[in-house]
Amino acid sequence: MPRHRSLFRTFVTTALLALAVGAAPPAAEAAPAGTPSAGCGKNPTLTSGKRTIQSNGKSRSFILKIPDTYDNTLPHRLAFGFHWLGGTAEQVAGGGSDGYAWAYYGMQSQSGNSTIFVAPQGLNNGWGNPGGEDVTFTDDMVRLITNDLCVDTTQLFSVGFSYGGAMSYALACARPTVFRAVAAIAAPGAISGCSGGTQPVAYLGIHGVSDNIGAGRGLRDTFVRNNGCTPQNAPEPAVGSRTHYLTVYSGCRAGYPVVWAPFDGGHQQGPVDGCSGCESGARSWTKTEIWKFFSQFGGSDPNPTPPVQVGVNYSLVAAHSGKSADISGASTAAGAALIQWAPHTAANQQFDFLATTDGYYRIRARHSGLVLQVASTASGADVTQQPDTNATTQQWKVTDQGGGAVSLVNRASGLALDVWGASTADGARISQYAASGGANQRFQLQRA
Repeated sequence: MPRHRSLFRTFVTTALLALAVGAAPPAAEAAPAGTPSAGCGKNPTLTSGKRTIQSNGKSRSFILKIPDTYDNTLPHRLAFGFHWLGGTAEQVAGGGSDGYAWAYYGMQSQSGNSTIFVAPQGLNNGWGNPGGEDVTFTDDMVRLITNDLCVDTTQLFSVGFSYGGAMSYALACARPTVFRAVAAIAAPGAISGCSGGTQPVAYLGIHGVSDNIGAGRGLRDTFVRNNGCTPQNAPEPAVGSRTHYLTVYSGCRAGYPVVWAPFDGGHQQGPVDGCSGCESGARSWTKTEIWKFFSQFGGSDPNPTPPVQVGVNYSLVAAHSGKSADISGASTAAGAALIQWAPHTAANQQFDFLATTDGYYRIRARHSGLVLQVASTASGADVTQQPDTNATTQQWKVTDQGGGAVSLVNRASGLALDVWGASTADGARISQYAASGGANQRFQLQRA
């Protein structure tokens, strides 16, 4: 996808999840709630990569991604990403031109090694689901994976774009006790079917106002009804506003929220706020909203300890070069640039982390008391030190990459801290670029 500017303006119109009377739905397809899968404790035979299985008498394939930090004693989330009509499993798993930042619709970059991912391949590159065969295929994948890998049986999720969104909706209808939540991006209606469709499932709908938005509203309203939510005419942004709205329905049965996220745009999977018609998974707000929606339901986390500690000074050593993040010239002035330099013990190579209220951090230079900020949301924008205002341009998501290394993704831009051009030279500037997982975007945390 092309890279474009994003402003990330979210309008939250309703944010009440009310308790409702009623028993939990019976567990018919999944293991009892909270039970680790049969694969927990086993030495797995499955590995990351493409696999082919027989399902309903046909050869079917999918791509599996197991976390690098996989532990067979810790139950993991299991998330499916279904491709669009004419799309492929490889495009979902690889993230297209946005790469790692948009792999599995951005979930992989957001998940912090907590999740096993699956990108299934549809017959004829679609999800017609005749006779329920694509639901059966999903059943077969779930059975294979949960019998071999350690999965939290209460933490299964599905997301898809267009035809893949319709397939996620079909799974919400047909397997409400298997899938904890689904997200449908620009789903063009129930074209993959809706067998059942009467039980509650947590549901996130994302749709462009210039697309066939009536179809998206209809799918949403199935779960507004099933989940016992209070019906409403949820607001939607005007054409030309270049933003998205977010409505969390009130009155829903406890644990079964419905969220509606219309945006100013057309048939898109990675819309960008502030940019008409722009398509960029790396910069789109959708990945953070999808992961926020899925991760609210808890589950075992293979990385429960935060990767940084508040109040501790660290040096940030680039994994590719062995050089430290450094405020140029040890300047204490606002606007001084972040570069890499040979490690030393001076305070301009020491940083501590200030927590925000929702999991992000500001990164403060010890010698100046100023925090790291991106100059804009553009790819390649400079990172400088500035007075602490807690602006989103100063907030960073810290994700454990294993071995004491972290990645640092800016909240406003969705881009990762990056040594420009993977340079190993002293003085090379540190800016931001689409998250790739490369060594020049991984920083070793070393206590100063």
